[in-house]
Amino acid sequence: MSELPASPRRRSFTDRSLKVIEKVGNALPDPVTLFLLLAIFVMIISWLVNLAGTSVTHPGTRETVAVKSLFSKEGLDFILTSMVRNFTSFAPLGTVLVALLGIGVAESSGLISAVMKKLVSSAPKKLITLVVVFAGVLSNTASEVGYVLLVPLAAVIFLAYGRHPLAGLAAAFAGVSGGYSANLLLGTVDPLLSGLSQEAARIINPVYVVNPACNYYFMAVSTFLITILGTWITEKFIEPRLGKYTGDEKAEPISGITPSERRGLWNAIFTILALTGIILWGLIPSNGFLRDGATGEILHSPFMSGIVAIIFIVAALAGIAYGIGAGTIKSDKDVIKGMSKAMQTLGAYIVLVFFAAQFVAYFNWTNLGLVVAVKGATALQSSGLGTIPMMILFIFLTALINLVMGSASAKWAVMAPVFIPMFMLLGNPLSPEFVQLAYRIGDSVTNIISPMMSYFALIIAFVQRYEKNAGLGTIVSLMLPYSLIFLLGWIILFIIWYYTGLPIGPGAEIYYRG
Repeated sequence: MSELPASPRRRSFTDRSLKVIEKVGNALPDPVTLFLLLAIFVMIISWLVNLAGTSVTHPGTRETVAVKSLFSKEGLDFILTSMVRNFTSFAPLGTVLVALLGIGVAESSGLISAVMKKLVSSAPKKLITLVVVFAGVLSNTASEVGYVLLVPLAAVIFLAYGRHPLAGLAAAFAGVSGGYSANLLLGTVDPLLSGLSQEAARIINPVYVVNPACNYYFMAVSTFLITILGTWITEKFIEPRLGKYTGDEKAEPISGITPSERRGLWNAIFTILALTGIILWGLIPSNGFLRDGATGEILHSPFMSGIVAIIFIVAALAGIAYGIGAGTIKSDKDVIKGMSKAMQTLGAYIVLVFFAAQFVAYFNWTNLGLVVAVKGATALQSSGLGTIPMMILFIFLTALINLVMGSASAKWAVMAPVFIPMFMLLGNPLSPEFVQLAYRIGDSVTNIISPMMSYFALIIAFVQRYEKNAGLGTIVSLMLPYSLIFLLGWIILFIIWYYTGLPIGPGAEIYYRG
């Protein structure tokens, strides 16, 4: 008689728990309606908290900050005069639209399809999950690439392999967003956070300097930690729970590329190499035209700030080159048709963004996010716990605040002036760099389950391609295992690093030396 599987009970319990979360989440209204209701909720809460006279002292400016009511003359003026601006200035909107114009050309020309056929016919199946998660972690250097390109691409790859597309989507999303702070390369977030940390540290030491690479050693090691954990979670938890895909989307057959496709691919490769050469020409020389004109830096350069434009140009030109070689593009009308088709798929997303943008703008304008962050930070500061328990609670607090206040820089601008001086004044003072490191862990792990994350609406749109009735509960139940295990794994690494006393980055120690 054959033996039963070793852990059916555990899988059954996990599945039941996630099913409950999914049902509760999906019982919520449509995401568009939900953001409308949340905006109304913010209006009501802002009025009530304003009546109560609740205020906090901003830890950076020392000014008193009170909650502003949207049910006031000033609030109603803001609602009426900012509605269009809230929508058009919502950061991910332009990023998605511009990037997808170029990607639309690459897709309609057949370039992406040809690359996929080549990839799935030659890549080892056993490594595809690991490669997807690892690519996701690396892509968060320019996070738009991961969200806009890699996440939907991973779903297509998994479907081509006969695996559930949502497992691929989840693996890529976990790498891009859940592993947001891990990387082998420095990104724009590094100088942004280090600048805020430096200002907070100067409350205690007026000449203290925090360099942008201060967390690099820890984050480089974290790249491999997140890749391993993400691969394990996908294959041991997510795929068994999803089972076999039975939706309407059909996988492209795994076959070799045709001679015309091969010609198109060579055209695209030569185009990409030429464009890469131009980019390197602008980056490698100390006075390169893609570097910052005043300082010569790359991190604050036109290259980094213009990464979306570069994606558009490279994808569009590579798609055109492929189409000419493969015979799928015969005139400019084919190029425009590809761009138009890409825009047609974003109708639901644009509607969702309109209401999401209003909610986020209302929440920020009322100061509710600031008050919640400061109150929570003050409570943690007065807990009187030891160093490691305090730091772990700090990570948890950051993770919770991230659910309602998505911007990494906005949260850190509020929290850094409270926590960095506090930890610098302990009996065994901790360095600002180490406190920033703890913040980055908490800020990363709940991105994938937070509706406040800027690209969450886009992820919902991607999921609904494969599961028509998917909602917020579907995303949360799908990504929660990643969030919890990433948090646990990162905390263990954090504790090990603390007790070994290893430097966390170039010139950055765990303890503050005064």
